[in-house]
Amino acid sequence: MPHPIRQIIDLTLPIDSRLPNATVQPMKSIATDGWRATRLNLYSHCGTHMDATCHFLPDGETLDQLNLEACCGVARIINLAPVEPSESITIDRFMDAAGEDLAPGARLLLRTDWHHRYPSPEYRDHLPRISAELAHWLVQKQVRLVGVEPPSVADVNNIDEVTEVHHILFRGGIVIVEGLIGLDQIPVPECQFIALPLRVADGDGCPVRAIAIVPGDEPAPTSAFGFHRQPQQGASL
Repeated sequence: MPHPIRQIIDLTLPIDSRLPNATVQPMKSIATDGWRATRLNLYSHCGTHMDATCHFLPDGETLDQLNLEACCGVARIINLAPVEPSESITIDRFMDAAGEDLAPGARLLLRTDWHHRYPSPEYRDHLPRISAELAHWLVQKQVRLVGVEPPSVADVNNIDEVTEVHHILFRGGIVIVEGLIGLDQIPVPECQFIALPLRVADGDGCPVRAIAIVPGDEPAPTSAFGFHRQPQQGASL
């Protein structure tokens, strides 16, 4: 039987010279050594990445202990765009966007279009974030994974807030993926989502390659970020 036609949308920030806390250094060249190789120096929470619960919890799981089932499966896109800088997303705001209740075990990708602010200072310093009340509510709903476009689920310049929100989500068993891009390119309300970290022993976090798999007739063009871009109405590929 023929394979079903599908489209893969890259949701991952490139690891390049613009990415804070990441360097890619040439180590070998084909001209000199006969092969090409580079040295990667990556902060464990740079770019598009996944947090392990030990990132904030002394008794939390390390990255290599993570149940990978949470990282692969159907995810629902919650369209919160547009958002205000530094907006605290409340339960009411979330429910207005979601439009229906959540099933236990849901994976949620919170679309804010915030990745368009990258790499400006505002991207990090004025990010929209999950309020503590929404974090508690997501735990009550038994959400399995939350993916966000800003570099954190909470204000990275407020240690009390960023600690509280991470504690709530982690103690509720929610996997966190941060720094996603391109959620505005997903043309359906649900997709197959995959975000796999490296198997870092005792790891507190790691960059991931995050993708969405959706039905599609043929590949969409690629943007400068590297993710697939849907054509405009009436445009030809």
